[in-house]
Amino acid sequence: MIDFVIGCIGSIAISGIAYGKRSLSFSGAIAAVFVGTILYGVGSVAWFGTLIAFFVSSSLLSKYKQNVKRQAEQKYEKTGRRDAGQVWANGGTAVFLALANAFWPTPLWWIVFVGVMAAVNADTWATEIGGLSPKPPRSILTGRRVEAGTSGAVSGLGVIASAAGGLFIGGIAGLLNEFLPEPQAYVLPTDPALRVMFLTMLGIAAGLTGSLTDSLIGARWQSMYRCSVCGMDVERKFHCDSPAQPIQGYHWMTNDSVNLISSWAGGGIGLIFYAGYVLNGL
Repeated sequence: MIDFVIGCIGSIAISGIAYGKRSLSFSGAIAAVFVGTILYGVGSVAWFGTLIAFFVSSSLLSKYKQNVKRQAEQKYEKTGRRDAGQVWANGGTAVFLALANAFWPTPLWWIVFVGVMAAVNADTWATEIGGLSPKPPRSILTGRRVEAGTSGAVSGLGVIASAAGGLFIGGIAGLLNEFLPEPQAYVLPTDPALRVMFLTMLGIAAGLTGSLTDSLIGARWQSMYRCSVCGMDVERKFHCDSPAQPIQGYHWMTNDSVNLISSWAGGGIGLIFYAGYVLNGL
C-alpha cells in the first residue's frame, strides 16, 4: 500500500506542475495521476521513471519554439496541452502491462512496456522536432512534398528525432532496469553494459517502428476534414468556429486512436526482442 501512496503523491506533484505550465488539461492531469499511481504501485521505480522520462521530455519539447510550430498545429486535432484522451492513448497500454505483470510476473511485460513507451516518445519527438524542419516534409505514401502538419508527413529531421526519442527511453529504461527486482533485471544479459545496450537498441527499433506506423495510419486511415471557411485540411471536426467536412478516413480513427495503435506497434517490437532473447539466449 505504501507504494501506491508514494506513487499517488509523486503523480499529483508532477501533474500539478504540468497543469500549471499548461502541459496538461484538468482531465489530463486527473488521468495522469491515475496512470502514474498504478505504474508505481504495481510496477516499480523503473516503470514509473520511464513514464516520467517520456512525459517530461515530450512536455518540454512541446514548448520549444512554439511560435514556429503554431501554423502546423492549426491542423492537429490535439495540441501540446494533453487531455485525458491523450494520456490514456499514450499510457493506457502501459497501465495494462503493469497490472499484467503484477498478476502474472514475467520479464515479457517489462520489455513490451519499454517498446510501448519508446514508440509514444519517438512519435512525440518526431512531431515536435520534425515540425522545425527547414524543408517541407514528404508524404509517407507518395513521397511528394506536403505542408508541415499534414497527417502522414515525414521528414529527415523527424526520422532522426524518432530514433533519438526511442534511444532516450531505451537508455533510461536500461539504467532504471537495475532497480527492478528479480526476475526482470536478470532476464537480460548478466553484464550491466549489455543490459543497457539491449534495452537501448529495443528503444531505437520500437521508436522508429511506432513513429512510422503512426505516419502510415495517419496518411491512409485517420479521419481528416476540410474547413468550410478557410479550406484547410485538418484533423478537427470543427475549424474556424464552423463544422468541417469529412474528406478521408474513418470517423473513429482519431489522433488518439492512431497513437494507441502505434504504441502497440512498438510493443510488438518488444515482443520480438523478448522472443529473440529467449530463443537465442542473447
